[in-house]
Amino acid sequence: MPMASAAPSRNVADSSASSRLDSALMDYVALAQRIKRWGRELGFQAVGIADTDLSAAENRLGEWLAKGWHGEMDYMARHGALRARAGELVPGTQRVISCRMDYLADSAQADPGPEGACISRYARGRDYHKVLRGRLQQLCDRIEGQAGRFGHRVFADSAPVMEVELAVKAGIGWRGKHTLLLSRDAGSWFFLGEVYTDLPLPPDTPASEHCGSCAQCIEVCPTQAIRAPYQLDAQRCISYLTIELKGSIPEEFRPLIGNRVYGCDDCQAVCPWNSFARPSPEPDFAVRNGLDRATLVELFAWTQPQFDERMAGSPIRRIGYERWLRNLAVGLGNAPTTPAVVAALRARADQPSALVREHVSWALSRHA
Repeated sequence: MPMASAAPSRNVADSSASSRLDSALMDYVALAQRIKRWGRELGFQAVGIADTDLSAAENRLGEWLAKGWHGEMDYMARHGALRARAGELVPGTQRVISCRMDYLADSAQADPGPEGACISRYARGRDYHKVLRGRLQQLCDRIEGQAGRFGHRVFADSAPVMEVELAVKAGIGWRGKHTLLLSRDAGSWFFLGEVYTDLPLPPDTPASEHCGSCAQCIEVCPTQAIRAPYQLDAQRCISYLTIELKGSIPEEFRPLIGNRVYGCDDCQAVCPWNSFARPSPEPDFAVRNGLDRATLVELFAWTQPQFDERMAGSPIRRIGYERWLRNLAVGLGNAPTTPAVVAALRARADQPSALVREHVSWALSRHA
């Protein structure tokens, strides 16, 4: 997922003990129960509380970075161990409130067909960063109304936060073999957001694992990016190749990408636990611009102004028009050979961008 700026916050280190109820008088067990109820009222399907000890996860992160599996995601290495040290990222943090918000759209078409553009389900609606940050801040406002001023900072896939590890400790779910969080009643079609706080709330019991001997997510991956259970080589992942990678997509992976033009849901789609997922009640995550059924040719014809206008408020806009065309060119190269597909590629053969021209040339060679 993309990095983004954190939401406005009240600095934990600057929070004054005298500005809220004395800790000796505060019933933190009751407050934790109210926080969970308020979270559900604000549209979160699950809320849990975690302590900040991520020492075991820090070691695993170091091993993953040492392998270079983060690819061009330099921010992963740049922040390093800070991800696992909440008290260093936000001084004074004692607990993390972890929140889950489901995003599965009821009307979304799962498979657009070989001529359709396959876009990851999470990206078909409004940008989740804005939705989650707004709700998390509303939750903090309610807490402040009950407990007085308190130190907190809100995150929604923003800044160096190990959201999956924290959600596991908060009892929301367990890490699946594809490295995503899984829930027994929601699968994995959801977003996570966090509140770092200085409130000494009682932590929840960490979730237990329920993947058993199942390995469907590993077996289905088109590029074999899941090298072993719980070990993802991001450099091979289609989500990385179509979203995070800024330059040319390695030719060895292009045929394997198929018609996936933004992200990939294959490892989630085959997970048995996702049979329990329910459609999200959140209207902001409803499909926009027909992105669950648009064709590759149709999207490839968009001009820069059309892309900017239609992708406004969408997570897709972050990759920019150039990489959008790059991805679509690969998809068209893998599409069935038709006059419409070939004509669409030829129309972009002289595109100003060298990156786009390279991928268009490759795609045309596939239809020679």
